[in-house]
Amino acid sequence: MDLLALADFNLVARHGGFGKAARAAGRPKATLSRRVAELESGLNLRLFERGGRTLKLTQEGRALYERTGALLTELDETAAAIASGGDKPRGRLRISAPLLFSQTAMGRLAAGFALRHPQVRLEVTTEDRPVDMIEEGFDLVIRVNPNPDESLVGRIFLRDRMVVVASPDLKRPKGQFTVPAIVRGTADEAVAWDVRRPGGTSRIAVDPVLRLSSLVMVRDAARAGVGAARLPVSLVSHDLAAGRLVRWGDVAGPDIALWTLYPSRRLLSARVSAFLDYLKEAFPKGTPDELAAYIEG
Repeated sequence: MDLLALADFNLVARHGGFGKAARAAGRPKATLSRRVAELESGLNLRLFERGGRTLKLTQEGRALYERTGALLTELDETAAAIASGGDKPRGRLRISAPLLFSQTAMGRLAAGFALRHPQVRLEVTTEDRPVDMIEEGFDLVIRVNPNPDESLVGRIFLRDRMVVVASPDLKRPKGQFTVPAIVRGTADEAVAWDVRRPGGTSRIAVDPVLRLSSLVMVRDAARAGVGAARLPVSLVSHDLAAGRLVRWGDVAGPDIALWTLYPSRRLLSARVSAFLDYLKEAFPKGTPDELAAYIEG
């Protein structure tokens, strides 16, 4: 297999078109098109579906891209490290992170990492939706309790737990009384929350009087006394200590786990390895208290 043709195929697949790849690499579009056609002919496979204005990977093309992209990147990084006489991380590192973690911790993490590794160009995108790492060009994804994905590997680097909190002025209901509640988003249709306390689990009937798209906004509204809220303990621990909020109990159910996900444990790039090590250094125990201290630090 022609390694240069394979590299050109990966370039086109990564940029989603011959024109974009040609502009990014500063090479003639016709040359890239010819090299990819030669690769397809040599493999006797069609790697792209070519439309009038669209270019999409075929199933075989996607499989080839997923299996060879990391290998070519590793070869490039190895060659660059040898040429420079070292193995320092370098190049672009694209990360997708969830909204709350980005709002509370990612800015400081990104700044510290950039100062330590100035040859890495870090790009962080904030979103809670599932992303296609290969299709969208991410090197690392941070997600909360992600669904299993056989194409990805990863590790838990932080744990948190949800608690029910409210302003001290809002009394915890007894019996079947309903309490006003602040919820995140429009999809939360819960009419009751199961809460764990030392004496066991109890149920609190709730009436969602306010719906907000960010947990930071939910916390601020809870501080103002609008209603009770379910929030990560790391986000409210200092409010609880200061008496701005009181804790009604832990939300029944599994704890929160923050994962780092990447396509392959083998051939892990120096950039990704460096960021994983930096996360481990920032959160050596991975506890909610560590995250709370980091947020307030």
